[in-house]
Amino acid sequence: MSEFSILEMEQGNHGLGKVEIAPEVIEVIAGIAASEVEGVASMRGNFAAGVVERLGKKNHGKGVKVDLTESGIKVDVYCVMKFGVSIPAVAQKIQDNIRQALLNMTALDAEEINIHVVGIQFENLKTESEIEQEL
Repeated sequence: MSEFSILEMEQGNHGLGKVEIAPEVIEVIAGIAASEVEGVASMRGNFAAGVVERLGKKNHGKGVKVDLTESGIKVDVYCVMKFGVSIPAVAQKIQDNIRQALLNMTALDAEEINIHVVGIQFENLKTESEIEQEL
């Protein structure tokens, strides 16, 4: 398997030129589509993405890894779910939303969309002192 740095779209014989899509564009589309799904608390990024967000720039590709291989596009999504949701149902909705967004915006179909649940966010996060005060 060899990796490609850019994806070239087929337009047939009547096209005026070629259209190339960078993997970062697919990451942004997938990241936005995943974060729109009800039940997703946040996307998980790396340290550099966190620093960039603290500086005021929103990283829409956070938590998404795209591999362009000979067999097709593989998307890995790393997200934190809200407590109490059905993880399989939300994961299926994420996959469907990403697949539809990629089809609508790029006319590309992903070979794989893998969802990695890396955490659960609880709605009522209480500190130890708040819990002690209640007792």
